[in-house]
Amino acid sequence: MTIRVTVWGENVHEQENEIVAGIYPKGMHTTIADALNRDSGVSASTVVMQDTDHGITPEKLAETDVLIWWGHKAHGEVSDAVVERVANAVWSGMGAIFLHSAHFSKPFKRLMGTPCNLSWREAGERERLWLTSRNHPIAAGLPDHFELENEEMYGEPFGVPEPLETVFVSWFAGGEVFRSGLTYKRGAGNVFYFRPGHETYPTYHDANVQRVILNAVKWAYNPAARIADPSAAPNVPVEKALEPIVERGPKLHQDGEEGYR
Repeated sequence: MTIRVTVWGENVHEQENEIVAGIYPKGMHTTIADALNRDSGVSASTVVMQDTDHGITPEKLAETDVLIWWGHKAHGEVSDAVVERVANAVWSGMGAIFLHSAHFSKPFKRLMGTPCNLSWREAGERERLWLTSRNHPIAAGLPDHFELENEEMYGEPFGVPEPLETVFVSWFAGGEVFRSGLTYKRGAGNVFYFRPGHETYPTYHDANVQRVILNAVKWAYNPAARIADPSAAPNVPVEKALEPIVERGPKLHQDGEEGYR
């Protein structure tokens, strides 16, 4: 079955910054989607913040198996109604992948329930990403570590809940380390956060980064039917009481030996 992916792009830096436009002439979202579409098992499309409902309509979410989100400059401009729509879709079983500055996006913070804060430095430093869970599906086909020559530094402490697994940790030339690949379960949905992806560097053209995102899509995909209303309590009356539990006790057999009924 083909995994249907929607790549959401804030699409602001690409319009305002010549450096970003030069690296991603069709937008970061298109670069990510094009890389995914090279896999025959994935069908990736794109939406941007400037679309109606930021591109996140109920109809679009209904046909999305995995949502990828990149945001940075305009987190506050994302509609709260759209945030709830995304959260409900994840709770219902849609997979979600949040990239780089999306750690501070409204949907990610809503799902994590924490500030999601961190320290950062934009200095074009070398980043080395180490596998910390070698057998995890998201790490499939990757070396023990790989490097990005220029990236923005993110440093601990990272204000997120304890993850299910930490798949990658990063070391930066300035000496900091950071938990760069974290998995979560939210309701019926699988969530992955992946740190690299500052807009002024060609991170999403990197083959290893593309491999991580593809692996994450396959990991996050949930083939089960969506839960119709994940926030509703069942509120179903029980019409018939359960049979009382009969306490078992010893009894004597005819031959006098003790047994249990």
